[in-house]
Amino acid sequence: MNNKTFSALVLSLPSKGATVRMRIWRALRGMGCGVLRDGVYLVPAGAAQASGFAALESQVKAAGGLAMTVELNLKTAAQLETVRKLFERTADYAQLITRIDAARKSATRLGQPKAATLVKRLRRAYADIIEIDFYPGQAGKQARNALAGLEATVQRLSSADEPRQAKGRIRRLDHARYQKRIWATRKNPWVDRLASAWLIKRFIDCKARFAWIDTPKDRPRGALGFDFDGADFTHVGNRVTFEVLLACFGLDSDAGLNQLAAAIHYLDVGGIPVADAQGLEIILKGARDSARGDNELVATAARIFDHMYSAYKAAASAP
Repeated sequence: MNNKTFSALVLSLPSKGATVRMRIWRALRGMGCGVLRDGVYLVPAGAAQASGFAALESQVKAAGGLAMTVELNLKTAAQLETVRKLFERTADYAQLITRIDAARKSATRLGQPKAATLVKRLRRAYADIIEIDFYPGQAGKQARNALAGLEATVQRLSSADEPRQAKGRIRRLDHARYQKRIWATRKNPWVDRLASAWLIKRFIDCKARFAWIDTPKDRPRGALGFDFDGADFTHVGNRVTFEVLLACFGLDSDAGLNQLAAAIHYLDVGGIPVADAQGLEIILKGARDSARGDNELVATAARIFDHMYSAYKAAASAP
């Protein structure tokens, strides 16, 4: 796409024919056209939307109007700056963020099914703006993060037993005091608990045994709890249990573990999207569907996390 070249649709509609005029205007708006002046509509040359000008030309001519597509070549940086402002999407993103914030506030009242439907609608609205955002900027990132936050809120509605954020400082702990222990967490482990179990076994307590409990009251006497309300290790502030364990045991300086933590965080509570997260989620779902019990699922997930960690570590150490 040439940054200084634009496709321009120049048209003149007959004074009569309000229906045609409205149809053309809606089409131009949907294509994300910039309005240089009344009757002159632009899109960056090479954008997919430019191919739609031919059909609009035909519609205008069929209605008795005049239309032609021309190429506009800008000569100066000032001209380019003026034209690029015609495609500013900040206001569109601001309206979307307002809708997202309202949805987040009402999610609990609506309940998970209705809230999930609302998320899909807002996700489509976001995709519509992205499609015509020819010059992405900070506003788009803010909308993406707001949407991710809403998705995390709705996800938590479907997981009523997910731990709430605890307050307080994360203290550095001595590995030696956490060896050959029983580690208890909720049954049917998913991303954060699976990753935490792998981290415990691989880096903290290689002789760890796990107890899968229905409720916190079922924790065996003397067992260390993780990822439930009141557990020894659970969500603190904006950190999920995996991240808390990293910090507690001095593992948060490992670049490979930090990259894995970003994916775990996004899948568990949302936030900034991570490129590898969707693939990890799909693989873990396959493992969950085929596993016969929680111990088998944890063992299978451990191999997955081993491979991801090795890949991240190799990439981090590459010159």
